[in-house]
Amino acid sequence: MNKLRNKNVVRPKVIEAWTGPGRKDEKITVFKPEYDAIHIDMKKRGNTEWWYFDAHLDNGYIVVGFFRAKHERTGKTGVEITIYKPDGEKIQNVYDYKHSDLIASKELADIKISKNFIKVDYSNERFPTYEVFLDEDGFGFNLKYTAEVPGWMPGRGYTKFGDLGEFGWVIPLPKAKVEGTIKVNNETMPVKGIGYHDHNWITLNLIQIVDFWHWGRLYSQNYTVVFAYIKCNKKMDDSVIQVFMLAKEDKILLSTGEYELIQSGYRHDQKANNDYPQKLEINLHAKHKVVLNVESIVDSENMLSDFNPILRILAKRILKLNPGYFRFNSNFSILLDQDGGLIEEKGKCLHEFVILKHPKYESQI
Repeated sequence: MNKLRNKNVVRPKVIEAWTGPGRKDEKITVFKPEYDAIHIDMKKRGNTEWWYFDAHLDNGYIVVGFFRAKHERTGKTGVEITIYKPDGEKIQNVYDYKHSDLIASKELADIKISKNFIKVDYSNERFPTYEVFLDEDGFGFNLKYTAEVPGWMPGRGYTKFGDLGEFGWVIPLPKAKVEGTIKVNNETMPVKGIGYHDHNWITLNLIQIVDFWHWGRLYSQNYTVVFAYIKCNKKMDDSVIQVFMLAKEDKILLSTGEYELIQSGYRHDQKANNDYPQKLEINLHAKHKVVLNVESIVDSENMLSDFNPILRILAKRILKLNPGYFRFNSNFSILLDQDGGLIEEKGKCLHEFVILKHPKYESQI
């Protein structure tokens, strides 16, 4: 079992932007359209930014889309489309474009990359509607996302890493009703489902400072949870960045970085050439708890396969890196202590685990 405790004092090299008191938001920041606009200077080097969308559809399909101002590894502008069929088959393609093919507003999420686009309507300020269009080589989707939980971000939406730069993360759509069409091998299907959208910008190289991270969101009958756990390396004093949001129906109840994460039941996955925990337990104050038990691995890969042979040897033998990626399908329980009584809701969810240096071999923190 690997027990990972939150820091009572934020390390000086890592400055989080919680509004307080402590590592939490007593007052939730009201989400504004400009938070989902482009942030980076495209002319500068070493930065990256992307808009992420996914949807779990009633017909059993799962679709994932990226709009990248700059790709996190290549620096190229482009889009990515991933479709998981009900039988588990994965179709994934990345399409590169020139920086000049990007048109991005600094006022709201009005983004265009070639013919692919994001449009947003803030007529309803708390519950905006997004139109997302991706279409490449006979694959894609044209979906309308209508917010069911208001936009949210932890604190002011960024973490600073000394003088190296910052990591920005906002969640304009923690939960959304989705309807429209998807295209698979040029076959168009009408669909409905539930969706999610977040947005990241980074002005430093995370590989240099991060060991691993977890990310996920859960939807039960009445509750929505979004969480992230980012473990930094010695360059950042082994600091931990923790994020947790809890909403009941359309009201956000909790925005905090104060929790304990326990990982247990490690198994090895040959495809990713990495170990992963079968169980995650998030313990919050007042006996609140979220437990995830991995039922199956939806996707896994060893990210060294993206490197050329020389860089692969350098990463593994010199830098001691063995990067891996997991997307899990898990059963979850949300347990909340309210007015002395325990409320429990269960369901299934997808969540991710990205490894640079494996937490199994980390000492307790």
